[in-house]
Amino acid sequence: MTTRTTLSRRQFGAGVAALGAASTLPMPALAQSKTIKIGFVTPQTGPLAVFAESDAFVLEQFRTQLAGGLQINGETYNVEFIVKDSQSSSNRAATVAQELMFDDEVHLITATSTPDTTNPVADQAELNEVPCLTNDTPWQPHFFGRQGDPAKGFDWTFHFFWGLEDVISTFTGIWNQTETNKVVGALWPNDPDGNAWGSPDVGFPPVLEAQGYTLVDPGRYQVMSDDFSAQISAFKAAGVEILTGVVPPPDFATFWLQAAQQGFEPKVVTFGKALEFPQVIGSLGDRGEGLSTEVWWSPGHPYSSGFTGQSSAELAAAYEAATGNPWTMPLAFKHSLFEVAIDALKRSADPMDPASIRDALRATDYQSVVGPVNFMTGPVPNISKTPLVGGQWHIEGGKPVLEIVENGDHPAIAKTADVTLIGG
Repeated sequence: MTTRTTLSRRQFGAGVAALGAASTLPMPALAQSKTIKIGFVTPQTGPLAVFAESDAFVLEQFRTQLAGGLQINGETYNVEFIVKDSQSSSNRAATVAQELMFDDEVHLITATSTPDTTNPVADQAELNEVPCLTNDTPWQPHFFGRQGDPAKGFDWTFHFFWGLEDVISTFTGIWNQTETNKVVGALWPNDPDGNAWGSPDVGFPPVLEAQGYTLVDPGRYQVMSDDFSAQISAFKAAGVEILTGVVPPPDFATFWLQAAQQGFEPKVVTFGKALEFPQVIGSLGDRGEGLSTEVWWSPGHPYSSGFTGQSSAELAAAYEAATGNPWTMPLAFKHSLFEVAIDALKRSADPMDPASIRDALRATDYQSVVGPVNFMTGPVPNISKTPLVGGQWHIEGGKPVLEIVENGDHPAIAKTADVTLIGG
């Protein structure tokens, strides 16, 4: 292992500083700069690229708002966002995180969009003692996927999103509104999300059994598979009427096409990841009608940005007006990521000091466009949960419309329709 990965950035910086003092070299730029650098790792290319569609819009919002600098303790600091593409690869995410920390010397590193991005970035931040803020990964795959200990937590990494208990409650809340044989087929990939959702300890299996559902799990498949015949055959043989999973959009498109070709017609299809995006639903044509998913955020959510003051509806409208694209759930989570980051920087005693930013993050109690974020309330250290409801897609005038059909855990987020069976 190289020095870069075995020494923390703080230790590395201290060594450079000591050498500089001994040889009259200048101190590192990180100690001198009045520009706060925020690193951002995001999957702008690859199978997860749909998560990054709103990146440019959100970054432009914050760059515009911060053009005059950020006031902290009577001083004005410039704020620079440095973006790196993870290419939807965990290895690449870790590499660019190191680049941000050692080459760009960022003061705070951020990341979003599934464990493939957030986990390697957070691991590098923890190792190198750099404050890190992430979201858009269920908290269990993020925390336990990094071997987190609930009694200790992590020192430098902070994360906000919903958990597996929330998505399980939401999915079963949708299914419990329907008339089916309660036979559930699971399409879970061999990746951090799939392994967590299918976990016999914290995933779907024990809850489904307790609620009287029969689970048909043909085993983990490899991401970007081009043949789902074995899974489809297993589902048909077992009489599956409810289909669930958490798969990248390209995998669902392949599976759903082959399901039609092979005569597999479930009554309810509820997926995480792939079915969260209007672009994906739109690409399926009539086959997108009635598909359901969890809803992390929508224009109807009763929350506003503490940074811009925009309501959820106003943020969605601004995005659609600026880009011509329909709103997506990651839009608000990218926005809230930087909301919370800026809030912590404003509250830090010294934004040039990593420990000061870390301490400010730990004390976060903030009202964001996705709801309250508070890292002091658990469920484990440095984790804050955000609300989750359920939605179903309908095709209206050739365009996908997402209706809120399940809000049992969060009745303040209004339902807009009832659940309907596919083809029913």
